[in-house]
Amino acid sequence: MKIAFFILIIVHALIHLLGTVKAFQWAEIPQFTQQIAKPMGLIWLLATVLFLATAILYLLKKDAWSLLAIAAVLVSQVLIVMMWSDAKYGTIVNLLILIVAVIAIFNKNFEYRYNTDVRNTLEQTDFESEIITEKDLVHLPELVKNYLRYVGVIGMPKPVNFKISMRGQMRSKKKSWFSFSSEQYNFIENPARHFFMKAKVNGLPTFGYHRYWKETALMDIKLASIISVSEIETEALFTAETVTFFNDLCLFCPSCLIDKNIRWEKVDATSVRAFFTNKQTTISAVLKFNENNQLINFISDDRLDVSVGKKYRFSTPVSNYKNINGYMLPTFGEAIWHYPEGKFTYGKFTIENVEYNIPKIQK
Repeated sequence: MKIAFFILIIVHALIHLLGTVKAFQWAEIPQFTQQIAKPMGLIWLLATVLFLATAILYLLKKDAWSLLAIAAVLVSQVLIVMMWSDAKYGTIVNLLILIVAVIAIFNKNFEYRYNTDVRNTLEQTDFESEIITEKDLVHLPELVKNYLRYVGVIGMPKPVNFKISMRGQMRSKKKSWFSFSSEQYNFIENPARHFFMKAKVNGLPTFGYHRYWKETALMDIKLASIISVSEIETEALFTAETVTFFNDLCLFCPSCLIDKNIRWEKVDATSVRAFFTNKQTTISAVLKFNENNQLINFISDDRLDVSVGKKYRFSTPVSNYKNINGYMLPTFGEAIWHYPEGKFTYGKFTIENVEYNIPKIQK
């Protein structure tokens, strides 16, 4: 679709060039039955240049393409109105380009809120960090100690934040899978999670921002960043996002499990239960390990299913451990609701990268 849109802009630009050719009588242009003065021919040339520049910026994924597209459309439409009988069908193409450009601007504005929140949180983060030693693991259950040793936390700096990039598929009950890509920044000392997702649902661009910060949680999903699909900000969502935040720590920032404020209980030979508190909210989860000291599942009964407004068991089985920036981490996972009628997998995730102690926003 992007290549098709790029070609459309190029063709539209070249059609405008015919107005310049007609004005300067460089060739016969039977498509234009009206005469075009030379000064107007220069304006037709300006429209050509604006559309070509728009196409180049669009191909290079530069944000400025949308503003330039609007300028090009305005110039073009004035010319079309003046040559209406010959050029009226160009209005259809202008309208299409205008719609895509306006949507792009709304998308960027929606993402700007996410970027602003990340920057503000970064400004409040202390990046001084100590090295993790065996002493930091003394108070932990043996299963967790072995997991952290396997991951490779000994000798690594204590993380103050981390960034996850992933792609995958998601779905709702009785609906088809849709593909998405996402990035998120998590902060440790003052717990925060900023998650931004880009997807296409039924062929339409859909964007989502989840914010967990300062004792509040927000889920905002918009179609084309314009039409609100869902916007939730409740106390129950804060509890649910506390589970999500702790899930991120267990899977992608295992070093954070040395925190002495996390309370542990042994469940059986392969499982422990963790109690994690943020502000006045405490959640719990069972962590299951295999014989290779890998964390293979995270199970909690404290997460809200916002689609139905009820709590159900939530689990994230993971696998395919690989070395990512010095840590052995899972690179594939699923998100599952355990409904009374049976398990429902609503998400499949592939981790592309995890980075730690990031001092400024990365693009």
